[in-house]
Amino acid sequence: MNELMKIAWRNIWRNQRRTMLTMTSIILAICMALFTRSMQIGSYENMISNAVKLSTGYFQIQGSGYWENKSIDKTFINEAELLNKVKSNENIELVIPRLESFALASSGKHTKGTIIIATQPEIEDKLNKLSQKVISGEYLTENDDQILVVEKLAEYLQVNVGDTLVLLGQGYHGVTAAAKHRIKGIIKFPIPQLNNQLIYLSLESGQEFFSAYNRVTTYSVMLKNPDDLDETITQIKTSLSEEYAIMDWMELNLEMVQAIKSDNIGGIIMLAILYSVIGFGMFGTIMMMTMERRKEFAVMVAVGMQKSKLFLVVFFETLMIGFVAVIVSLITTYPILLYYFYNPIPLTGELADAMEMFGAEPVMPFSLDAGIFINQTIAVIVLAFVASIYPLTKILRFNVLQAMRS
Repeated sequence: MNELMKIAWRNIWRNQRRTMLTMTSIILAICMALFTRSMQIGSYENMISNAVKLSTGYFQIQGSGYWENKSIDKTFINEAELLNKVKSNENIELVIPRLESFALASSGKHTKGTIIIATQPEIEDKLNKLSQKVISGEYLTENDDQILVVEKLAEYLQVNVGDTLVLLGQGYHGVTAAAKHRIKGIIKFPIPQLNNQLIYLSLESGQEFFSAYNRVTTYSVMLKNPDDLDETITQIKTSLSEEYAIMDWMELNLEMVQAIKSDNIGGIIMLAILYSVIGFGMFGTIMMMTMERRKEFAVMVAVGMQKSKLFLVVFFETLMIGFVAVIVSLITTYPILLYYFYNPIPLTGELADAMEMFGAEPVMPFSLDAGIFINQTIAVIVLAFVASIYPLTKILRFNVLQAMRS
């Protein structure tokens, strides 16, 4: 076998120009496929990460019927026993109790509808580094009666740190929710949708504002191993009563999931086109090599070489061309992808607007998921197998005497 591989390696370099042209076309196609797929997967991962960390968690525990109308009347009691029962699961990393509802925020002549998120500041900061997003003022402390306001909302209401904001909404069981809160800090999110309407309170302050004492709308749950999401949800469900509902991040972000699936189909079509280029390049090279060497094959068979071994030589040639092209492509592209993984490309104009429509920050992140590189390698190897079918049929069927006379 080693001898056959040595012969194959020498054969592919007998015509260096043809081999280099073939490898170059394959390398360019693989590099393009890696870049395209890395950008796509990176965008999906970024969108999912933002949705999970800033909003829903990997799954939420809610009061039964809450999701249908988002009513604060569908809250549940934040009991220590319930919280400990959820935290006892081995795959649970964080549980963030939140009380979320809507209210009008007013300052002077300016009024705007906002989303109120009452949470435990310390746990929230562990999850999404909220304190690092403070661009003016200070972050909240536990049981703080002050608020954090997002940048664009503060600009619209013409308020700053130290100013007072009037909040007016509907509390638990129709109670009027009205209060004045001093602004402790201004925070900035990279996603415009979040940067226009969020106000953060401490959980205790929010419960008092909505008259929902010791009640929460959701437990947002973060996992140590997201791959075990379904198993973890099943385990939690068996320990809870029917008054609670559990929804995973895909159900909570249905529009985003559908957008990702639709966009992924376009990416697969583009990859199919690139792989067609690779396949035809390999097939063309192998076909030329086979036709040019018919007499050589005939002589080798005539002196006693088995056709099966001759086919193995040609097969190894095809495989080596593809394998070398893959190795060069990976060595070339990985450092570039690594750089852009840590330094995402900022987007502007229509591309930025399109990303913001999907609720993602306007950057082009890259992914280093191992599956991206493994899939490209497997695809090229499969194409090498397919391309070797042509020489197999020619070698097994050609007539030695006719080939030697040609």
